[in-house]
Amino acid sequence: MADEKRIWRIVPDTSVIIDGRLSSRIRSGDFRGAEIIIPEAVVSELEAQANKGREIGFKGLEELLELRKLAERDEIFLQFSGVQPTLEEIKLSKEGRVDALIRSTATEVGGLFLSEDRVQSLIAEAKGLNVEYMHPKVPDPSELSPLKVERFFTEDTMSVHLKNGVSPMAKKGPVGDIHYIKIRDEPATSAELSSISRELIERARLDPESFIEMSSSGATVLQIRNMRIAIAHPPFSDDMEITIVRPTVIVDLEHYRLSDKLKERIVSQRGILIAGPPGAGKSTFAAGVARYLNDRGQVVKTMESPRDLQVPPEITQYSPLNGRMEDTADLLLLVRPDYTIYDEVRKTGDFLIFADMRLAGVGMIGVVHATRAVDAIQRLIGRVELGVIPQVVDTVIFIDKGEVAKVLVLEFTVKVPHGMTEQDLARPVIVIADFETRRVEYEIYTYGEQVVVMPVGPPTELRKPAWKLAEEEIRNVISRYASGPVEVEVTSDDSAIVKVREDEVRKVIGKGGNVIDRIENVLGLHIDVREMELETQRAAKGRKYGTESRTLREKRRTTSFEEEPGVSSVHPFIERDKKHLILGAPELAGKDVEIYLEDQYLFSATVSRHGDVKLRANSDLASEILEAQDRGGSIEIRLI
Repeated sequence: MADEKRIWRIVPDTSVIIDGRLSSRIRSGDFRGAEIIIPEAVVSELEAQANKGREIGFKGLEELLELRKLAERDEIFLQFSGVQPTLEEIKLSKEGRVDALIRSTATEVGGLFLSEDRVQSLIAEAKGLNVEYMHPKVPDPSELSPLKVERFFTEDTMSVHLKNGVSPMAKKGPVGDIHYIKIRDEPATSAELSSISRELIERARLDPESFIEMSSSGATVLQIRNMRIAIAHPPFSDDMEITIVRPTVIVDLEHYRLSDKLKERIVSQRGILIAGPPGAGKSTFAAGVARYLNDRGQVVKTMESPRDLQVPPEITQYSPLNGRMEDTADLLLLVRPDYTIYDEVRKTGDFLIFADMRLAGVGMIGVVHATRAVDAIQRLIGRVELGVIPQVVDTVIFIDKGEVAKVLVLEFTVKVPHGMTEQDLARPVIVIADFETRRVEYEIYTYGEQVVVMPVGPPTELRKPAWKLAEEEIRNVISRYASGPVEVEVTSDDSAIVKVREDEVRKVIGKGGNVIDRIENVLGLHIDVREMELETQRAAKGRKYGTESRTLREKRRTTSFEEEPGVSSVHPFIERDKKHLILGAPELAGKDVEIYLEDQYLFSATVSRHGDVKLRANSDLASEILEAQDRGGSIEIRLI
């Protein structure tokens, strides 16, 4: 008598379908002839995952298609049962709403309930279901077969780039001499990439040393051993693409030939940014620093997303906790490491987390994309309060082509910024200097409402032509107010000295500085107006004639003036308009004075708050003063 087929019911949950082990057990004979009941909640969950572009959704749907083929060959009986979850229930799947529907279906139809989810199997067993918990496969690492993508790699391959319809490409070569080259003439196909994608996701699920870092709509990030893999497909990308990156070399810090002084600075719990362009070797250097610190008894942790730094097992690598690096930082503040490596610091939130941990006393090393060393510091501006920056970051190590190309250090001080000359312009300044030579290269300070990052040092050959053009433009503008010769000297990128004849200084400055203010607004420069041959006149005449600096112009705009030390008399500017003869003495503004002509008393007056004494143009006193001026006579205003 022929053997009768034994028929029983099996109800799998979502984890079993995604894993693909049900079809494998049917083919091996374990469940051949069984009645397979697929809960509609499983189908809906897989559909939702696939619609979001997640690979696990497509993998589960492919398993359903495989089960359909087995049913068509009469190896199983396949049915679908149960109710479909609502949109709200699918959204709450992480809270167990979909799992509850799956258990309800298993209760209604009876049979053996299969699950790889430990929590799901325990709840089902507690509810009286006949449960088989399938332990997730944990293969022996030595039994893992080579991945299909491994054939694209050679010893010097840093990354492989696969895209549908495009020939496979790779970056090859040592750090600093990497080339992007074609590694196969035949274009990759959609079927090939789908097969590779399924294999990679399967390996990430099975290999205990690998994991799925992220899975979202149209993108999946995997970490398989030392390979970081990004899988993208529509709607996120225009077509399917797989990028595999791996480190080509593990470099100790000794390779970089750092000075003992710099090594000591690194060990002393600093705030350090490792900067450089993409592919320059920043992460390789950061990993070398982590190993160096670990070897010297420092407690080192990392914050990474994804986790791809090649560090020894003593260094724990943390990813975003609950999807948030802020939560990871909160945990690390409880762990209290000596140093934390933050790879990568890009967004405003990353810089704020970096600053918060550094100010809490944790040594921080951040990896930052930048084309110049100073650019890494500029990325902090506007994100971290300016005065706090040197406490957050005091060292920038710039990596270029796998080597340490530049080291900058930051200090905070109060000084007159480079290029300015007046002491009342002193302000808080961040000084950025070369670590080895101690030569100051940049200064950061506020100017008005702007934060200025100013290069320090003599003008380079590239800047001189621009300064010459600026001098010509300034000369043209000043010539509208001065009929005589005009000398211009640009002293920095935002300031210049202008010299005009003695009798035209007043015209260029204007009443209350209104003319020079307009000129500065037009040109966008600070202008210091002086007399021509001023120093010669001072030496010859032994008195102060007519220079009105920015400081004096500022005094003219205020309602009260303080007498400059030692100023008891001045020789005034003399200017005439239609109604008045004006004697200018801004140094004595608001003071009671006496006016002398060649040591002969003329009259007494009070200097206005603008620094003026006015006489009617047609008065006898005005005529007498003008006649004395024409013959070179001395006019003096003395403080009473």
